[in-house]
Amino acid sequence: MRLHTFALAGLIALGFMGAAQAADLNPTRLQLDKKGLQLLDRQGRELARYAARAKRWDQRADGAQDHVAVLLDADRGRPVLLRSEGQVLRAQDLPEPGFAVEALCLHRDPQGLLQLFLLGEEGLSEQWLIAGPEGARPLRRLATAPGAKGCVVDDKLELLRIEEPGLGLWEHSTRVEGKPQRQLLRSTSRKAKAKAPASKTWDWPVLQPSGQTAPVARFGDAADDPAIWVHPSDARLSRILGTNKKQGLLVYDLQGEEKQLLEVGRINNVDLRQGLQVAPGQSMDLAVATQRDENALLLFGIDGEGQVSELARLPTDLKDIYGLCVGRSAEGELDAYPNDKDGRVQQIRITRSAEGRWQSRLLRQFQLASQPEGCVVDEANGRLFVGEEKRGIWQFDIGTGATAAKQKPQLIMPVGGALVADVEGLAIYRARPGDAGYLLVSSQGNHSYLVLDAQPPYALRGGFRVGINAELGIDGASETDGLDVSAAHFGGVYGQGLIVVQDGHKRLPDGPQNFKLLPWSEVARALKLP
Repeated sequence: MRLHTFALAGLIALGFMGAAQAADLNPTRLQLDKKGLQLLDRQGRELARYAARAKRWDQRADGAQDHVAVLLDADRGRPVLLRSEGQVLRAQDLPEPGFAVEALCLHRDPQGLLQLFLLGEEGLSEQWLIAGPEGARPLRRLATAPGAKGCVVDDKLELLRIEEPGLGLWEHSTRVEGKPQRQLLRSTSRKAKAKAPASKTWDWPVLQPSGQTAPVARFGDAADDPAIWVHPSDARLSRILGTNKKQGLLVYDLQGEEKQLLEVGRINNVDLRQGLQVAPGQSMDLAVATQRDENALLLFGIDGEGQVSELARLPTDLKDIYGLCVGRSAEGELDAYPNDKDGRVQQIRITRSAEGRWQSRLLRQFQLASQPEGCVVDEANGRLFVGEEKRGIWQFDIGTGATAAKQKPQLIMPVGGALVADVEGLAIYRARPGDAGYLLVSSQGNHSYLVLDAQPPYALRGGFRVGINAELGIDGASETDGLDVSAAHFGGVYGQGLIVVQDGHKRLPDGPQNFKLLPWSEVARALKLP
């Protein structure tokens, strides 16, 4: 059969290319016959056998000299995992998937983790993780070609290929994070049109998250933007503020446990500053969020233990308020920088009157050609960085001595190459006052994060992705909207600081979106930052 021929040829050409090149170094090999899976030495002598009736199987190298394989036991209809250890072959039944499996194949992802694709006869398929304390568990469901008898994964390109009888060859992205992607690579039908192969993905190191928050309470595109509040005396008691744009503001501890939910409506972005002068001899920690139903700024107070309470709702003249960041003025007051989908970016001073009433005043306005969202204020250098989602990262001069000419925005990194639209969250990492610092950016279109120098010429230092932490049972992060970073010493793995990113697709298990935590030290190590 043509389909079966493709599957076998594909496995040889793609799945085992690395194993073939290393054959001289490996003293054993695996082979499937009618009676089961054999472990053979170089001379073809049988060392061990797993007896089973199976037609579908796949394998990968397991270290320098061993193998890992999976086969479909035809009599029991369940997958079996096998590992060779020297001259021994060990077998482990994997959980029953709950549907009839027609084909299966393995994938070694960029982190080196082993994954398994189980293809259902009706096109209902699953992708599993073969790692961690639970052994094997589902990562996501997939819609694949019905009746497929074989599959193959190109590990390097992260592509699953399946031939559909009478139609053609489908190509699926193996990436768990992000929306499922597939295309018809080659058509055998006159009615179907083949699409061009997917574009090359930027090759960044994959880092493991060290923690995650509890999921938000709404499904769909809900979680959006985090902000980090540092406890004044014990940074381990710090808090993460996160927006649920279908419900309100969430407050988490550093273990990801939800401590508060303020149901204040449809808020999008949040940012905060600590130690702001609100009256002579009086300072406060304040957070601001954009309220999209009211086109207003929501002002929150944060007490010394991280308890958050709403203080005021301040109207704006924006028609479709969206993103926001805040900064401290030269006088120690709070300036908010909300933006609108029409490209406007405003600078609004927030103060408290002698009577204790909160009020706002528009200081200036900037204009971009299209929709912005993420932004960050570099107070030390009097700069505002704004992400225009489809075009790139802009820098504005907002210092007290800024002239009209200096206020003209400068495009410091356009979309294209490493930066893929949408441009989303921005944050600045600065270990000590006076350091040049780094600008952290969410490149949403390719599920990655870029690190730039925060000083001209804003050189790109590299990028990274957030993958699976199998040991802790935490999935990676994809399609990130907002993010934040702090250089505070939070203790433990966060001794050099903490990054919090929104995750657009919650896995392990599937569920509503949440936020992932990552130590800054891992980024510094991977990108060789000083």
